[in-house]
Amino acid sequence: MTDAAPSPLPAAAPFWLSMAMFPLAAASAAFGGWTVILLPLYGFVLVSLLDLAFGHDERNPDTGTDEARLFWHRLVTVVWFPLQALTIYGMIFYATRAGHLGGLELAVLFFGVGMISGGIGITYAHELMHQHNRAERWLADLLLATVLYSHFRTEHLQVHHRHVGTPRDAATARYNEGFHRFFWRVLRDGPSSAWRAEVQRLARAGRPAWHRSNPFWLYLPLQMAAVFLALLAGGWLGLVLFLWQALVAIWQLELINYIEHYGLTRKHLGEGRYEHIRPRHSWNATHRASNWLLINLQRHSDHHCRPDRRFPLLQTYGPDEAPALPLGYPAMATLAMIPPLWRRRMNPRVRAWRRRFYPEITDWTDYNRGNLPMPKGAG
Repeated sequence: MTDAAPSPLPAAAPFWLSMAMFPLAAASAAFGGWTVILLPLYGFVLVSLLDLAFGHDERNPDTGTDEARLFWHRLVTVVWFPLQALTIYGMIFYATRAGHLGGLELAVLFFGVGMISGGIGITYAHELMHQHNRAERWLADLLLATVLYSHFRTEHLQVHHRHVGTPRDAATARYNEGFHRFFWRVLRDGPSSAWRAEVQRLARAGRPAWHRSNPFWLYLPLQMAAVFLALLAGGWLGLVLFLWQALVAIWQLELINYIEHYGLTRKHLGEGRYEHIRPRHSWNATHRASNWLLINLQRHSDHHCRPDRRFPLLQTYGPDEAPALPLGYPAMATLAMIPPLWRRRMNPRVRAWRRRFYPEITDWTDYNRGNLPMPKGAG
């Protein structure tokens, strides 16, 4: 890790940077025209500029900090669901009745809403689903239902964290795999992978797939309720706008997934076994502003080492332990949308990572293609 001695707990206020998105959404809906691009400008352009202005933060807070001191840090994730739900359905109600918004304006406006529910909402759901508090886990499920991606909870907790960096994990982007191909692969494989994981979990407990403890029986009614509310708020047009923001939100999530582990694979030990997960198996970024917006999601290596660690206490690692991205996630997400530019920037870094951490591996062909045996017990 970077610091030998723990640093003070970071202030909570900067992590509330995401709250600016709600008034921007309201202003975009009210005024229309060019203002509908305010949310994309904020999420991608302004935050990337703030990264340049505020630089890097490589301090590591004391992991022994009492949880009571984290109240204001945690609160932003707890209050997000009601604000997000009010924004999604309030915007649908307003936009489907406002005469000053044309089709293109509606599309761009709800692209911005998808940034709220995806770039931020799913990031907060990710933080909440890892906690032991049942109310926080419920909030995670509610957030995921508003983007019709409830299975992500199962896929993330039971598959990704166990099998990251192996062929079993759909969310690990392979070397030289463009984002667009990755995106459709994850959409295709993710739900069935999550279902199999739950069936296997139930089987280990001697229960059938249809047992009431299968969370898919929770996922389905929550998502149906989310769709029904969209119809109620805005009719068929409201449903279309709801589905559009959900697709944008999922796209944002998978962009982040693509960035986090691109080309980083765990060493195959033979007989379908892989080395333990280490900090080297995630890309990290120490850029201040984007870590404020994404509640330290860019300290991703430590999250995989300690999944239940609260975001203010996540640690960063030096280059001898974990690889670093050249830019924060928002800027890297823009780059990922243009695969030739992404490969030009990232493939040399992956090859350097391989030489540094795995000099003994001379043939990476099977790793590149994902042809290695599945991890033991993957099913």
